[in-house]
This record gives sequence, structure tokens and C-alpha cells, in this order.
Amino acid sequence: TATDRIYLRVSGGLRPLAWGQALQMIAGALLILPSAVLWSRHLHTPHLLIAGLVMHAYGLALILFGARMQFLISRVDYGAPVLDIQKDLARLRRFYVVGGLWLGLPWWLLWMPLAMVVLGLLRVDIYAGLYAHAPSVIYLNLAIGLAGLLASASFIRWAAKRPGLGQRLEHSAAGRSLNRARALVDEIATF
Repeated sequence: TATDRIYLRVSGGLRPLAWGQALQMIAGALLILPSAVLWSRHLHTPHLLIAGLVMHAYGLALILFGARMQFLISRVDYGAPVLDIQKDLARLRRFYVVGGLWLGLPWWLLWMPLAMVVLGLLRVDIYAGLYAHAPSVIYLNLAIGLAGLLASASFIRWAAKRPGLGQRLEHSAAGRSLNRARALVDEIATF
């Protein structure tokens, strides 16, 4: 039937999202490995220990987020009533958008510990040298990162209170797969 064909398109349309989440989980694992090496080698060097632990935790967050997304994608029951499918897709979409913010916004600051992990594995402790010779560079980077993080969070909060803008931002953050799936299921609901 036409409805079955649409459900097949919805299911197939979510496949790239599932693949992307699998790649994200692999990236998380690849981030955990060097981070663990760094922090385990530098238990008595606080800034390298903290940088390694922070990036280790972030890698774990990438894996957990990807696993949760895979679970939510697998829970969509295309044999269920349309309203249930719409609810499943809405839950999936909401988790993806909010989780994307939680994983994305910290990059205003996370680039610093990531640089420490990468350089630390090369046995270069650039931050110890910077702090000893030019601590203002580190403070400036932290200030810019915090300002960017606060400005981004404030803008998102402000935009959420403006229905048109908030909806456009959410639509953009949800991505093509989820937007197309939602439109197809909404199409079925109108029959």
C-alpha cells in the first residue's frame, strides 16, 4: 500500500542518521584511547591529567549519545498507529537536538584540552610553557571560550522564546533525515 511505501521511505531515510551515530560512537572510542593514555601517564601533572579526563569523559558522552540515538531509532515501530510513530519520531528528534547542543556548545572550551591531549601524546606540554611565560594567553582563551559559550546559550534561549525563529533553529538542528521522516509521517496522518 501507499502507507507501507511511505513507512519504508521513513525507515530508509533514518538509516543515514543511524550510520552517522555509529561513526560518532567510533569517534568517541578513538577520543577515549589517547585521552586515557595521556591522563594515565600524567597522574602528577594536574593540567594534563584534567585535560585527559575531560576529553575521556567527552568521548564517553559521544558513545552514550550515539547509543541512545541508535536505541531510539530502533524503537520506532512502523506497525504502530500513526500517532505513536509521530511520538517516537518527536522523542528521537528532541533528544537529537538537545543532545547536539550539549555535545556542541562545550567546544567553545573543549578545543583547549583536545590540543593538550594531542600535543601531550607528542610529549609537548605547550600549556605548561605558555603558563610559565605568557599566562595571559591561557586566560584570554578561557575568557573568549566562556564568552562564546554564554553568548551561544543566551542566543538559543532568546530564540526559543520566539516561536518562528525557535522552530527554524530546531528544524535546522534536526537535520535532513529527521525532518524528512517527520514530514512523511505527517503526510500519512493527513489521510
